Amino acid sequence: MAAASARRGRGGVSLCLATAGAVKALALSAFTLAWTHSIAKVEWQEDWRVTPAGLELVQARVKGTGPGMEPPPEARLVDGWFQWRPARAPMPEVVLGNSGAAGEWRLCRDGTCRTLSEIVGHAIGANFTRMSICDEQQK
Repeated sequence: MAAASARRGRGGVSLCLATAGAVKALALSAFTLAWTHSIAKVEWQEDWRVTPAGLELVQARVKGTGPGMEPPPEARLVDGWFQWRPARAPMPEVVLGNSGAAGEWRLCRDGTCRTLSEIVGHAIGANFTRMSICDEQQK
């Protein structure tokens, strides 16, 4: 029901999070995904749009560098963050893994961030989370 009203009120799409035996529909058209790198302990952020074509990665930011996590050559340093616009097509789903070594993924909008466990309503631990556009069965 929440996804159906989100479809009518937000341009026809909403974000679904499927994890640890639960599916949560969120009425939003844009969000920031934030996390801390498990080894380097460096903050990462990605801005996403929820579109009928899929999840669109708009911008990525990293607060520093480390082995295996260097920003691409086109990145620019802005206010202490290396920022760039990834060139990739919208994706039907994004799968998030959690090693448990660096805390949880956080979803942010309107200046407020919440862990995926807070959003889903119970601890998700090291389970995978699938982000996708809500389909008819997830209404």
